Amino acid sequence: MDMTTFLSSLDRPSPPADLGRELRALWWAGKSEWSKAHDQVETACGTRAAWVHAYLHRWEGDIGNAGYWYRQAGCPVPDQSLDDEWQEITRSLLQERSPPS
Repeated sequence: MDMTTFLSSLDRPSPPADLGRELRALWWAGKSEWSKAHDQVETACGTRAAWVHAYLHRWEGDIGNAGYWYRQAGCPVPDQSLDDEWQEITRSLLQERSPPS
């Protein structure tokens, strides 16, 4: 799935079935559904989940909690807009899913 397809899927009532937890969280975030997004990564492990979790807490305005999750992800707290960060994380995770050309 590429970014264009992912963005188009936001018109649907639910995320595509083949998305992993992190991308499902970003899908819900793309629909401004913070709680549904957070539910996807709240108990997930790994640096990708921590990065998404950090983004969600930054979006929520809980900078202290976001900082914890950015550290878990091994990422600095970004100075970019929330929309730019959402796009960066989404593109990164979508590229990880794509088979090499």
